[in-house]
Amino acid sequence: MASEAELAPPDDTHRALGLTDEEYGRIAEILGRRPNHLELAMYSVMWSEHCSYKSSRIHLRRFPTEAPWVLVGPGEGAGVVDVGDGIAAALRIESHNHPSAIEPYQGAATGVGGILRDIFSVGARPIAVMDPLRFGPLDDARARWVAEGVVSGISGYGNSVGVPTVGGETVFDETYADNPLVNVLCLGVMPTERLVLGRAEGTGNLAVLLGSTTGRDGIGGVSVLASAGFSDDESDAEKRPSVQVGDPFEEKRLIEACLELLDRDLAVGVQDLGGAGITCATSETAAKGGAGMDVLVDEVPLRQPGMEPFEVMTSESQERMLAIVTPDRLDEVLEIAARWEVRATVIGTVTGSGRLRVVDGDGTVLADVPAKSLEEDAPLYDRPRSAPADLDERRLDRAASLAAPEDCGADLLGMVGDTRWVWSQYDHMLFLNTVVGPGGDAAVLRLKHPTTGEDTGRGLALTTDGNHLWCAVDPRVGSAATVAESVLNLAVVGARPSAMVNCMNFGNPEHPEVMWQFSESVDGLSEALQAFGVPCIGGNVSLYNESRGRDIDPTPIIGVLGVVDVLDRVPPRPAFVDGGSVLLVGRTDPVLDGSQWAARHGHRGRGSLPALDLDAVVAVADAVRGLVADGLVGGAHDVSGGGLGLALAELAVVGGVGAQLAGIADHAELFSESVGRVLLCVAPADLERVRGRLDAAGVPVVELGRAGGDRLVVEGLVDVSVAELAGASSSWLPDALGSGTTQG
Repeated sequence: MASEAELAPPDDTHRALGLTDEEYGRIAEILGRRPNHLELAMYSVMWSEHCSYKSSRIHLRRFPTEAPWVLVGPGEGAGVVDVGDGIAAALRIESHNHPSAIEPYQGAATGVGGILRDIFSVGARPIAVMDPLRFGPLDDARARWVAEGVVSGISGYGNSVGVPTVGGETVFDETYADNPLVNVLCLGVMPTERLVLGRAEGTGNLAVLLGSTTGRDGIGGVSVLASAGFSDDESDAEKRPSVQVGDPFEEKRLIEACLELLDRDLAVGVQDLGGAGITCATSETAAKGGAGMDVLVDEVPLRQPGMEPFEVMTSESQERMLAIVTPDRLDEVLEIAARWEVRATVIGTVTGSGRLRVVDGDGTVLADVPAKSLEEDAPLYDRPRSAPADLDERRLDRAASLAAPEDCGADLLGMVGDTRWVWSQYDHMLFLNTVVGPGGDAAVLRLKHPTTGEDTGRGLALTTDGNHLWCAVDPRVGSAATVAESVLNLAVVGARPSAMVNCMNFGNPEHPEVMWQFSESVDGLSEALQAFGVPCIGGNVSLYNESRGRDIDPTPIIGVLGVVDVLDRVPPRPAFVDGGSVLLVGRTDPVLDGSQWAARHGHRGRGSLPALDLDAVVAVADAVRGLVADGLVGGAHDVSGGGLGLALAELAVVGGVGAQLAGIADHAELFSESVGRVLLCVAPADLERVRGRLDAAGVPVVELGRAGGDRLVVEGLVDVSVAELAGASSSWLPDALGSGTTQG
């Protein structure tokens, strides 16, 4: 047994790698000796915040994750659910926040590449991408540069690899001035029997590295960048080598080669080389299979000469997969790889030792660690958490104290703004599955059988949502309200929710207030998921989103998958239909705290959010979903950010039709963002039937007026032309991007 002195660190190398003294001591205890530099590098990336979730795992366990249709829950490359007809859907969301802040194009592009590999690593073909994005204010030159680079990176990679980007969100706010959020969601489908997990089983089986060569672009990568905030001590130029470089054409070949391997049952397990690179893929597959692995570091194909073993093992170079293959099927694997022009190299062997060993060409063992220790023995911190010291004071500061606007119409014109410029960069019609694309409440895709291509007559719907203004006021209620918004986004296209994934974007976990926000958000999400009967099947945690000593507002982003049981018509658009009756479904709580209107008037992060009745939201969602499914709705739109006023304006702009409305008392009712409401536009012939069904469901409904004409009129509050609204909506983003050089 080594003495304490023999186990003590000889220098500060572990600190330079991001390991604490206590973490170093734990590693030495596991090994029974001092770790060498290579071993320290391997532990540093695997025990990083990004890879180990060491500050968040204790909270994430509270999510509801089980349901009869869940095939794979959290902890794998992607969550998987059974959607019927012998088809499974895989869903995953990831963040590339820190890399995108440094190198916007490549940071965003490789975020898309990584999420695609997560999907086909479980056997599914990626069929759709969504991109919830958050940037700083557009009057800032750097924020414009980041925004343009990120959008270009997503379109450049997604369009080239051939996967449609069907929706997302784009938000500009001061809280993201130096720390953008680039979250990417991907959906894939597969026959249920093709589901495969990343397992290295069978002593003597071979570890085959597929895809690109390994380089110095991405050493440490997200595992390092995402485990520390931004400071002024290190320039972007110094950080840039940690950002990976993507090749979408290599990714396309890799997708086809891997799916053919799985179709022909040639791989025991498949794993993406994402965060922590070869170290992660080899240790995780070995640990999950209850095995060990010998990695032949000199066999790894390199794109740069002279790379050290620690660089090879921790590089996060893109477009690489690890397949576990039996020796008797190796030639078939190599033949498929050659046909798809994908590099394939045996870099290791599965052993029964339970240890991950890195071996050089001479047979010298360079690293020898228990495979499970890199993941299962990672630190688990219950970090201190405390509510803001002035929370009570904040909650007493209500937006009701703000002066009523002299002209609600002027305020409304200042709030409208579509993001067409962003999604016009993306190809959203690839595969010809897209029924509802960007610009709606939720995207809708035809559900075709992944083997035969036969249309099942059903559909899949996707939505991504987040609201930092709500969560800055109350992270628990704000997070629950975000789930409610997602469920209503699905309801207005006729979809029932099936599964949720989340990307938890928060500040520095070493700040007790941030961990309080995180814990409260987890509880809010969990309560809402339980109310709606929706399991969480995976997610991502992005911490240390801070810059210049300032944490971002808590920003949980959620993606929800829905199923349309009968897709025999195009779902209603968020649009007025000329002559239709305008109905408000659900009850309004006229509270302005946390609203866009209040934030525009300088009131944010204070007050108390409108009351949230989850049971009432369930009733509204069920009733609206049924009406849409039965073809009784001409136009539908949920009421969320911007309140009733913005929802009405969006219906007018999309439909090109105005409305004459009454029954909205004041600006508080117009701009309140109380959750659980939907606007419907219904043909007069169907009005009584619709009202009868809503009444029978116990759902409040008010007829506001009639759609028609070229002006949006809300009696006593708003009178603006549809042309004015459309002009303000379509011009704000191009005008802002053109207001100065994006290079500063």
